[in-house]
Amino acid sequence: MGDGVVKNGAYKYEDGTKYIGDWNAKGLKHGAGSLLLPDGTRYDGGFQNGLCSGLGVIIFPDGAKYEGEFMQGWFHGHGVFWRSDGMKFEGEFRGGRVWGLGLVTYADGSHGFPRNEGFFQDCKLVRCRHCPDIVQKAQKISMMARAQCN
Repeated sequence: MGDGVVKNGAYKYEDGTKYIGDWNAKGLKHGAGSLLLPDGTRYDGGFQNGLCSGLGVIIFPDGAKYEGEFMQGWFHGHGVFWRSDGMKFEGEFRGGRVWGLGLVTYADGSHGFPRNEGFFQDCKLVRCRHCPDIVQKAQKISMMARAQCN
């Protein structure tokens, strides 16, 4: 078993968290799975050694959602994050934060003035720059994550 998956099954933790999916020999979530937290947060996607990793979709109780790449439990790589108020960010993430190139779109479809597109550092726009290639890659990865989880 090159991928480390040794069994598939469901488990309910003492705190009410439920997991259905693949496990490795160490008893850690590993492979494809679905995690439902007691607060209603739901994650569907890849796991590696117990942590969200690879492509996935996470939906929060308030309706906020992220579709994209994960690494060691964090949003990390390319993806799309929608806030519950309808604002979205399409671009790069690092360690669970908006960090890298991307574009903000507000609920009304506008991008702000000046346009909120460019290099973001810790969720703040620090340098304006047109980056349609990064936005397109984030959209593609978001779509791939959604397709994998359906």
